[in-house]
Amino acid sequence: MSELVLYEVKNRVGYITLNRPEKRNALSFEFVQHIKDALIVAERDETCKVIVLRANGEAFCAGADLAYLQQLQQNSFEENLADSQHLMQLFQLIYNNKKVVIAQVNGAALAGGSGLATVCDFCFATPESSFGYTEVKIGFVPAIVMVFLVRKVTEHVAKKLLLTGEVFNAQKALEYGLINEVIDADKLEETVFEFASKLCRQTSAQSLSMVKEMLCQVQQLSLDEGLNYAANMNANARATEDCKRGITAFLNKEKLSW
Repeated sequence: MSELVLYEVKNRVGYITLNRPEKRNALSFEFVQHIKDALIVAERDETCKVIVLRANGEAFCAGADLAYLQQLQQNSFEENLADSQHLMQLFQLIYNNKKVVIAQVNGAALAGGSGLATVCDFCFATPESSFGYTEVKIGFVPAIVMVFLVRKVTEHVAKKLLLTGEVFNAQKALEYGLINEVIDADKLEETVFEFASKLCRQTSAQSLSMVKEMLCQVQQLSLDEGLNYAANMNANARATEDCKRGITAFLNKEKLSW
């Protein structure tokens, strides 16, 4: 694993830590690749059940690296398309990951950094944290994150955030429905770990994976297509070992720990 992105597992919670604090964990092509690599490792790691994405330093992620942005100005369309797809694949690896991904935000999460937090399944942040899809302020567009944001909040909120590029605090992010909870900085690590550990103890890994897959699929289906897809997934779930084990424990009034 790269020094830029650290990976460790603690009691089935896999921590992916952005470790470029001197650059405020700003995104470059290389940095994005290392984050992608870590997500693939965590998804395949049988000792990891839930993934936490966090960062060292004062910022969670300050968006694109300035030197990187300057370099992009010299790219051809084909080169910029390939680079955009590179970032798109990072967001897909989070959103489509078979495991739950939790963002632990301490500090600024701006532009691409807000994108990272947005695509995670859960997000916890400190009162001092800040968010913003600031691309329009530099003549750019928050294109890729938009696809995920409109699945998370109303169009009214999405327009407000994407068209103004305003920077807002964690309390506002909570009100917008972007994050799950605001936690004091000295309690953030413990709170996220306990939340992740509770998921590990109380929920089936197979069920979590299937629910995430369904959430990705049903939003693009018609009502009838969605119901038929759901019925098939329901039937598939009943055949899994986890379902058989869970029903047996429930019928026998046994306490089940996953």
